[in-house]
Amino acid sequence: MRRFFFTTVLALTGILAGVLPAPLWADGEQAGEFDYYVLALSWSPNWCEIEGDAKRSEQCDPSHDFGWTLHGLWPQFHRGWPSYCRTVESPPRRAETAEMADIMGTPGLAWHQWKKHGTCSGLSAPAYLTLSRQAYDSVNRPQIFRKLERAVTLPASLVEQAFLQANPDFDKDSVTVTCRDHHIQEVRLCLSRDMQPVPCGRDVIKDCTLQDAHFTPVR
Repeated sequence: MRRFFFTTVLALTGILAGVLPAPLWADGEQAGEFDYYVLALSWSPNWCEIEGDAKRSEQCDPSHDFGWTLHGLWPQFHRGWPSYCRTVESPPRRAETAEMADIMGTPGLAWHQWKKHGTCSGLSAPAYLTLSRQAYDSVNRPQIFRKLERAVTLPASLVEQAFLQANPDFDKDSVTVTCRDHHIQEVRLCLSRDMQPVPCGRDVIKDCTLQDAHFTPVR
């Protein structure tokens, strides 16, 4: 059950303060209760530059050439999102998370995504990981970004435009670009339960407005 009382209190507090209430999330929701999915794609070279190198992540090893990796497939409410949901499903086996490393960078990320988000899908762990791969494969990732030979700065809107051009079934209300530490961070695409483009909720569709966002090439 969603925490309507908690949501109402926060909303009233925001109105009285003259500001919009912050996005809401809830831990321990019932599995399968959500409105749509957010498919989050991370630009791996930027993630490595921001934090992955410092963590000595296997994802950032020079032997790999990751570009757009799958951060996760997140069940979402029209406002807010569930996490760490109550589920009777067993967690994924080690072999199943290892199989996701080719698109997620590391098995550990696959495990974390199941624990935080997959448990809210109402699916079994194998079914959730399979759906995550299908969602990732369904999106055309513009090849132009892999052709960069040096680091550049660019308007974040150009990244969104490139994805919209490569994926004409999406529109500007179903795709958003995020930034972190002045770098392009992620492209997030909103999908229905049957993997069709849908408009993002207002707490998701918050485009990065940087005109000089850093973009690191594939190593």
